[in-house]
Order: sequence, then C-alpha cells, then structure tokens
Amino acid sequence: MLIEAGYGFARRLKHPASGALVAAVLAFAPLGDVLAGPVPAGWTAIGAAGTESPNGVVVAPPVGGPGYSYVTTNGGTTGGGTLRAGFGGETNGSTLTTNAFVAAANDTLRFFFNYVTSDGSGFADYSWARLLNGAMDEVAILFTARTQPSPGNIVPGFGLPAAQATLTPGSIGIQAGTTWNVLGGDSGTCFASGCGHSGWIQSDYTIADAGTYRLQFGVTNWSDTIYDSGMAIAGTTIAGVPIDPPTSVPEPASMALFGFGLAALGLARRRQRGTTPA
Repeated sequence: MLIEAGYGFARRLKHPASGALVAAVLAFAPLGDVLAGPVPAGWTAIGAAGTESPNGVVVAPPVGGPGYSYVTTNGGTTGGGTLRAGFGGETNGSTLTTNAFVAAANDTLRFFFNYVTSDGSGFADYSWARLLNGAMDEVAILFTARTQPSPGNIVPGFGLPAAQATLTPGSIGIQAGTTWNVLGGDSGTCFASGCGHSGWIQSDYTIADAGTYRLQFGVTNWSDTIYDSGMAIAGTTIAGVPIDPPTSVPEPASMALFGFGLAALGLARRRQRGTTPA
C-alpha cells in the first residue's frame, strides 16, 4: 500500500486495510453501478470501460446521447491508458478503441468528451484521444486533458503533446464536482485542489488522406493508484455518420417461441379455411 507524505496524508491513505482485505472487499462489491453496459459493438477495451446513462456531473452529451461510452482508472490495468511511451509517472488506467471505419479525404471526424478527476495537488492524472491508421500507428492527437495541480486549464493537458484537432471550447479550467458512479468509491471525493470535471467539450479533426482509421481513448492514474479519474465519450461520427454501428436488442427466447407459435396457429387456420366446403 503506497503511503504518501506531505499535504493530504490522511486523505490519500484511504485504504488503510491490507491489500488482501481490500481485494476481498472488491471481490464482493456490486459492479452494477460501474458497468451499466458493454462497450459499443466492435469496440475493444483494455482495463475498465463501458456505457453509462447520465448521472452526477456527467449530464447527457450535446450529441449522441443520452448515454455515452467511458473509460476509467477505477479497475484499470497496469500501464493501461498510457499515451505513447509514457511520461514517467503513469501507474494504472484503461484504453478504449473504436471499430475500424473508412474515411475520405476532408471528412470531419467529431466527438465529445468530458474528463472527471477526483485527484489533484500534484497527482496529475490525464486522459487523451488519438487517431490511428489501419496499421494502428498514430496519425494525430485529438485532445488531452489533465488534472491541474494549480490554478489553470485542465484542457489542454499540461506537459502533454499538443492536440491537432479543433476543440470547442479551446481551453477550460476545472469545474467543481466529481460525483460520477464510474469512479466507484471515489465518486464525490476530492483530493486537494485540482479535482473536478471539464464538462462536455467538442473535438473536430479534418481527415487528410482517405483510408481506414480507428479512434482510441485513454485515461491513467499518475504517481499512485488512488483517487480515480475517468472520461466520458459521445457523438463519435465521421462525415456525420456514427462510428459505432447500431446494435439490436436480442429477442428473448420465450418471445421468439411465442411469435413462432402465433405464426404457426395463423397458418393452421388459413389451411382450415382453405379446406372448408363452400
């Protein structure tokens, strides 16, 4: 268990129990509030990701709602959510990658994101999005967001690569509030200054060359593995067409059998009418 000195010692030592006890508690903790749904069809995740409904500070997105996809460090994996080779302080996090999509030159790639962090005061968790080509090589950084340990902007993230997309708004300071069930036990908590959320921000990027691409999103803890952060994503489109394909709700087996029974009954009646003497 990592124990940190300095300001906020008592708050950061929020799991005083042994690692075994913490693991046992987590094993029996209900996950329904965190994993409300799987990632969209065709998308892949490393760590903790899924879909959720508006709650807490993450209200319905401007486009593509009311639900949204998310990545979170709550339940993330070691090294998950690291951007590029990393910057020396990442611990655990998560990554979410869309299905492959085809884009023409000059198509507009658009999505909305909302970064939420319960951490602060030098523990600079961060999130990001980037565009990958068919070979999974990075084409462009589409945004960065980072916990700001002192007054300043949370977007773009300090010390991270510059975004090559147009953000609306272009920069924003942290907004108060961290209540979001995706953060698990850290929902509504705040370590010192710097915690909060960005609100929904729009990212637009013009595709330079026709080809096959993927969008990738990540979020990581920094310096420790406590006081989690997460990011909501919605409205992912290319040339106005949703990147995540529509999914159908599987028909329950009982309803399918019931429908089949009705159809068979109707067929039998038609046959009976057809053999009845005039």
